[in-house]
Amino acid sequence: MSPFEGTPLVVTIDGPAASGKSSTARQVATRLGVRHVDSGSLYRAVTAARLQLGDPSELWTERSVLEAAQRVTLVPGETTFEPRLDGAECESEIRGEAVTGVVSLVAQMTHVRAWVNATVRATSAAHEIVVDGRDMGTAVFPDARLKVWLVAAPEERARRRVLQRTGREPTAVELAAETAELEARDRHDREQTQPAPDAVWIDTTGISQDEQVGQVVALAEERR
Repeated sequence: MSPFEGTPLVVTIDGPAASGKSSTARQVATRLGVRHVDSGSLYRAVTAARLQLGDPSELWTERSVLEAAQRVTLVPGETTFEPRLDGAECESEIRGEAVTGVVSLVAQMTHVRAWVNATVRATSAAHEIVVDGRDMGTAVFPDARLKVWLVAAPEERARRRVLQRTGREPTAVELAAETAELEARDRHDREQTQPAPDAVWIDTTGISQDEQVGQVVALAEERR
């Protein structure tokens, strides 16, 4: 008997910043007919809740951020799990510049990470999911049926990030600056996030979005 017999399908997608985790996970979930969970949206929702209290982020404590987190819930939608703030939709707020500017501070807090991980883990109790974020294949779902680690060259990730932000290819100066920022982020993240030992590595440098999605879907179907 398979060790996964009777358990919902969980596919985890981890990787360095700007490796395409969320966009890949969304499309994989759609093609598999399951829900997508973006753990990063929870960090953003918690950050938005804390920002609403009005004091500067330099004064935030982990305890105060955790208290703000109690206003955040994760609810199943048609194709994804969506964060709610005080029960209300908050997508535009959590994607705004104010949240983007300080969400990394919140994501570094150990007990906040534990809260996010526990909240995400609870979604798999009765639902098949594809989930992306930090620690998904290690701390959150060590027994997931499929664990994927997406990678791409820093220059390629930088190019994609500028293209997504501006709608055009980056200049040489923009590419160099973005690459340097991502390499610094990689060095920081390596201290906190590592691939699962049994993760399947997929290098997306030089392949299309459709190709990388297709590879993950094929792997998931094999293990279903």
